[in-house]
Amino acid sequence: MASFDIVSPVDGSIYATRSYASRSEVMAAAEVARRALGGWRGTSFDDRVKLIKAFLGEIARRRDTLAEMVTWQMGRPLWQADETGRLLANCDVLVDDATRVLQPAAIRQEEHVRRVVELDPVGLCFSISAWNYPVAMASSLVTAPLLMGNVVLFKHAPQTALVGEVFAEAARAAGLPDGVFQSLHIAHGDAEALIGSGLVDMVQFIGSTRGGQAVYDAGRGAFVRYGLELGGKDPIYIRPDAPVEQIMPELMEGSFGNAGQSCCSVERIYVHRDIHDRFVESFTNAAANIELGHPIDDQPFLGPLVSATAAARVNRLVEEAVAKGASQLMPIGNSALATPGSAYVEPQVLVNVDHGMAVMKEETFGPVIPIMAVDSDEEAIRLMNDSDYGLTAAVWTQDAERGLELGRQLESGMFYLNRCDHADMYLPWGGVKQSGIGRSYCDKGLEELVVPRSYHLRTLAE
Repeated sequence: MASFDIVSPVDGSIYATRSYASRSEVMAAAEVARRALGGWRGTSFDDRVKLIKAFLGEIARRRDTLAEMVTWQMGRPLWQADETGRLLANCDVLVDDATRVLQPAAIRQEEHVRRVVELDPVGLCFSISAWNYPVAMASSLVTAPLLMGNVVLFKHAPQTALVGEVFAEAARAAGLPDGVFQSLHIAHGDAEALIGSGLVDMVQFIGSTRGGQAVYDAGRGAFVRYGLELGGKDPIYIRPDAPVEQIMPELMEGSFGNAGQSCCSVERIYVHRDIHDRFVESFTNAAANIELGHPIDDQPFLGPLVSATAAARVNRLVEEAVAKGASQLMPIGNSALATPGSAYVEPQVLVNVDHGMAVMKEETFGPVIPIMAVDSDEEAIRLMNDSDYGLTAAVWTQDAERGLELGRQLESGMFYLNRCDHADMYLPWGGVKQSGIGRSYCDKGLEELVVPRSYHLRTLAE
C-alpha cells in the first residue's frame, strides 16, 4: 500500500506519514455512500440540520488540535490558524439559504392541474479540498452538500491530510449515519478512477487550475457534475482619487494575508500614474512592517509558505522579473529563516513590471506584489483583463458610480468596490475563465447541489 509523507514547512521535518486507501477501498467507500443516500435524503431537513450542527460542533471542540495541525502542515502562524469560527458562521447562513432554496415552487396552476417543482439532492458528492484553508473550506465542500441531502466522500490535500482525519472523528462523535460522510486518503490516480467510475454524481474541487483540469478530464463520459474553484491572478486598480493612506491596512491584509496563499489574494496592483509614486512609497513603508517569523515560537504576520518547493517557485518568479528589468523595493536577507532550500520567503514589492514578466501572468501564491503604473481607466481595465484567470477584481475610488461602471467591464466572478480578498458568505462565489466552473454559497451555489424535479398533477373530473 502506497504511503506519503507530510513534510512540515515550519522546519522541514516529516510531520506525519500516512497510507493511501487502496483502489478497492475507495470504490467500496463510494458504494457505502450510495447505500446511505436514500436514508439521508429521506431525513427531514430539520433533523439533517441538527446532525450537521452536531458534526461541526465536534469539529469546533477540536479547534486547538486543528489549529496546531494547520500550522505544522501548511505554515500559517498559530495565532491565525483557528478557522472553526468561520466554519460555524457559514453554517448558520447556509441553513437560512437552504431553508429558502428547498421550498417547493408552484407554477401556473389551473383548475384541474397543479404544477410543482421540488429539488432532489444530486447524490454522491466527491469533495476534494485544497490545503490553504483546510478547515474553513469544509463549508462549501461538506456542510452545503449535506444540508441539501447529498452524501459526501471527502479527500483532503495530502499536505493537510490529518485535518480530514479529524473531520472523520468528529462525524463519528456526532452520530452522523454511516456512509453519509467519509474521509479517505486517496491518491490522484485512484481519485481519477473514482470520478470516471459512474459512482460519483458530482465532484467539488478546490485547488489549482492544473488539478481542476485533471479532475474534469477524469469524468469524461461519466456525466459527472462539477464545481471547480481554481486559481486566480487577482488584480486591483487604484484610481487617482483613492485615499491612499486610508486603504493601506486592508491592502496589506489582501496582499500578504496567509502569505499570499489564497485564490483571491491581491496578485497585481495597477495604479494611476498621477498617484503612482505616492502609492508605491506608502505601500512599501507599510510592507516594511510585515514581519516574517517562526509560526509557533513567535507571533509573526507571515510564516513559511506551504513547502520549500513553493518558496523556490516564488523566488524564481522574482528573479525572472528582475532579470527583465523589474526593481525590488524591499530589502532581502534580513530574515535568518529565509535561507535557500527553506519554505520561508521574505515579503517583496516589485515595480517597473510589465506583462512580459511571468509575475504578472502566472499565479504567484506568495508574498510578492508587483505594482504597475497606468495612464487611464481604459488601460487599467485592459491590463486587468489580460489574464487567463478571472476570480476577483477590485477598483478603489471615491467615485462609486464610476467604480461600478469599470467593474462591469472586468472579467471576474466577483467584483469589489473599495475592498479586496473578501469571501462574502452572502454572495455566490466562483470564477470565470481558468478560475473555475460553477458557484458555491448563497442560493446560486446551493442550487448546483440539487436537481429540479417537475410534478404535473392532474385531477380527473367526476
